[in-house]
Amino acid sequence: MIFSYIYKFPFLLFFLLFSSLAGSLLAAEISVNTDRNPVNLKESFQIVFTANDDPDDEPDFSPLDKDFEVLNQSQQQSVEIVNWKKTKSLQWVLTVMAKHEGNLVIPAIKFGQDSSQFAAIVVNNVQAIDKTNEDLFLQVEVSSSKPYIQEQVIYTLKLYRKVNISQASLTEPMLSDAVIEKLGADKNYNTQFQGENYVVTERKYVIFPQKSGIMTIAPLTMTAEVIIPGQRRTNSFFNRQSTRTKRVASTAINLDVQAKPASAGLNWLPAKQVYLQEKWSDNSGEMIVGQPVTRTITLFVKGATVGILPELYKDNMPQHIKAYPDQPVLKEEAKDDGMVAFREEKIALIPGLAGSYTLPEITMPWWNTRTQKMEVARIAERTITATAAIGSVATLEPTPPIVSPVPASTESNTQQEMGTFQQTNTLWFWLALFFAAAWLVTLVYFLSRKSSNTKKKQVAVEKKPDVNKNLKQACSNNDSIMAKDALLQWGREKFNQSSLTKIAEQCDQLLQREILVLNAALYSAKVEEWQGTELWLAFQNNKLAKGEGSEQEDPLQPLFKI
Repeated sequence: MIFSYIYKFPFLLFFLLFSSLAGSLLAAEISVNTDRNPVNLKESFQIVFTANDDPDDEPDFSPLDKDFEVLNQSQQQSVEIVNWKKTKSLQWVLTVMAKHEGNLVIPAIKFGQDSSQFAAIVVNNVQAIDKTNEDLFLQVEVSSSKPYIQEQVIYTLKLYRKVNISQASLTEPMLSDAVIEKLGADKNYNTQFQGENYVVTERKYVIFPQKSGIMTIAPLTMTAEVIIPGQRRTNSFFNRQSTRTKRVASTAINLDVQAKPASAGLNWLPAKQVYLQEKWSDNSGEMIVGQPVTRTITLFVKGATVGILPELYKDNMPQHIKAYPDQPVLKEEAKDDGMVAFREEKIALIPGLAGSYTLPEITMPWWNTRTQKMEVARIAERTITATAAIGSVATLEPTPPIVSPVPASTESNTQQEMGTFQQTNTLWFWLALFFAAAWLVTLVYFLSRKSSNTKKKQVAVEKKPDVNKNLKQACSNNDSIMAKDALLQWGREKFNQSSLTKIAEQCDQLLQREILVLNAALYSAKVEEWQGTELWLAFQNNKLAKGEGSEQEDPLQPLFKI
């Protein structure tokens, strides 16, 4: 019995350790978010706890009582199934109000053995001084009253009301020489202002001033129908409530826009954050001579629009490396805290000789609007190795003509033939006459059929679009647009592709390179004269290599000539 207990104890210990480890791995992840940040004192806001699975136990929100007053609490659950994978989400939504101003910490909340994350929120003590006991008024503020030119300015509008309204109309902010965009959706919350309870509707805009100097944002005006409580219109079919029209206006705001600093140089990019990165289609760092490798450069900027994002590619590649940039991809998105801009450039690099090449670093100077200092985002220089291609493209050998062997003539015995002819009876004569007539009828039939087929072939050739002719004419005239159209027509018919880059991938190395050269000439920022001679030669060699020559007549000659 003692031996059995000692024997089983290691397995029991292993089971307990495994259960403890599995429990820690299966713990629910609980994140914390607020509906806005910062907030003002005596303003309600929401704290949302989100769990990706059922937590260990019900939450204990008592640690919040130190800095916050919990006004309301609700719980909601959602289940989503994507590709047969089930995703569960549990949320606890708390409406709270801060007890004092400052940089407050939302503490970790215990859900049994599970725990939420920490979060921070800024509470400001902001009070309006020009409104007293108003039942409806507007407040506006800006994130910076002295921005730099093209710097992002957040313009916040707040509508305070303690009455019910209907049929409200609000003007939009107006500012000449500026770009203005609305940010996100409106937010509604409760607040206390000068001892009164208000419902607040908050709306945000982003403004990018385009010139320096004093600029004034005109006041906003709202016209609304205020519902008079306890009164209804008489002699009305619908017996609607009585209303009164009220118009309120905000104050004007002046912006003292600063010119860009002298240290900024030619590239001026004011932003909150800048990220610069690169990706390669082949991460091995090795290339093959004559074969393209795609380099993707991405610029991600917070607090700017795509209109001021500079070009990433520069024509400073090492000798014997050809670069063909594609059209850039530009995107921007309006988020709650400002604009986010994105620029992506793809460059096809083709080494001409084997060897080692060093690509220069890419630098992106930008003005940090948070620290008010110039910073530089960069991609370090990169060394790549190009090796010679293994083997070579086989050339087509001329096909030797088909020589039909000439049957050797044999000497006949004239005397024997005469004897055989003499032995032929009269039946042979009639058979020979019959076959001669049949041969003449067959000859006439095939001649008429050949003429009909020739006419049909001519009609078919006339109807088929001549891509070769169009491309040859475009290359001869150095017309890049016409050459692009001809290649796209050829690519749609042969490969079912409508992009020069996709068509190039289906061709041999020589034609692939020339198509990329044409693509670069079409979309390059530099105006260069394109030469089409090399493209036409590469196109002809590619068709010959793939056996796409022009239609030829049947090389076999008829057995009998007429």
